[in-house]
Amino acid sequence: MSVKVVIVGQGYVGLPVAMRAVEADYDVVGVDLDARRIDRLHAGDSYVDDVAQETLRAALASGRYLASTNYEDARDFDYAVITVPTPLKESLPDLTFIESAANSLAPHLKNGATVILESTTYPGTTEEIVVPILEQGSGLRAALDFHVGYSPERIDPGNKTWGFVETPKVVSGIDPASTEQVDLFYSSLVNRTVRVSGTKEAELTKLLENTFRHVNIALVNELAVFANELDINIWEAIDAAATKPFGFMKFTPGPGVGGHCLPVDPSYLSWQVRRRLGRNFRFVELANDVNDHMPNYVVDRAALLLNNSSVAMRGASVLLVGLAYKRNTGDIRESPSLALIDLLNARGADVSGFDIHVEPHHWPERVTRVRDLEEGLASADLVILVTDHDDIDLNLVANSAVPTLDTRNRLTGDTVDLL
Repeated sequence: MSVKVVIVGQGYVGLPVAMRAVEADYDVVGVDLDARRIDRLHAGDSYVDDVAQETLRAALASGRYLASTNYEDARDFDYAVITVPTPLKESLPDLTFIESAANSLAPHLKNGATVILESTTYPGTTEEIVVPILEQGSGLRAALDFHVGYSPERIDPGNKTWGFVETPKVVSGIDPASTEQVDLFYSSLVNRTVRVSGTKEAELTKLLENTFRHVNIALVNELAVFANELDINIWEAIDAAATKPFGFMKFTPGPGVGGHCLPVDPSYLSWQVRRRLGRNFRFVELANDVNDHMPNYVVDRAALLLNNSSVAMRGASVLLVGLAYKRNTGDIRESPSLALIDLLNARGADVSGFDIHVEPHHWPERVTRVRDLEEGLASADLVILVTDHDDIDLNLVANSAVPTLDTRNRLTGDTVDLL
């Protein structure tokens, strides 16, 4: 008997889960309200870097994968996994995508079905938000008629070593039977699962992972600012410290933090602490302050480089190399490049960008797209290396005569300045 799985959200989290579920012989419906995405999926055209075209086309050819914008295709599901965005709206958690998904799934709930939330959120969301919506919309009772769990996504786009299958999956449920069902499902998809006692613990696990990264990146970002003023090579110091086989984990500075995780997730945790306990999560707020101001620091350094070349920022041609927030992906959400573009434009610079990974409909309107890197370099007064994709000819950048600010420590040359 076939088992039907619905994956809500077919982005960089949901699509890999859907493809893996097809490989595990589930009948899979991938629901996404973005009609452009669904059209591309129907055509066998993957827009997620971690999902090869061949993998998508094999899933379509198997007859076990249906991409749809219609929740009617979710009826009679056995498992549903919610992998929708959880952005900040005016610095506050925005759970509207989760609420919409739960409301849309609720009418299709049946006895014995399991709903799993993967979206990153504050502790308590599964029990306080998702469960009531599912119960109200279905007329069924959670833990008695159907199962509910939480399993935080751990997708690391572009990571060739730790993919979805290889990365341990934290699983939880609102009761032991729900935990059992969530574990049963993910055990069929990944090499190892890790059970925790409740959904709040699983929700906090994800926030802890990203807050840890956020705070440590803020530390090295602030060190980078001070080290430059003290005429110390921060990159050399970090590499030397990384040779210690214990008690140190390497983090590197950059132009800021981006993606749906680091600029957002720690704020979910600090918001919940403030809301429930009336106290400030000082580490998170300090890290936010440091990382949020890194684009300002980068632009100040860029202005100094232009000044050294007797070029004013106003009217200067500034080329940003790499716009995505992460190497080898096209994800531009919350990317520091967006803040750089705004800051450079505000100072009167003519901003262009080179990044073949970013899809045309996600390209920022306020920056000119450069199709040929060599041509872009020829007309630039300054280059800022923002994202060091593997397919960028970094030698071409390093060997150009254009003053370059390298925020990733990938370039060497007479015209290169490191962050």
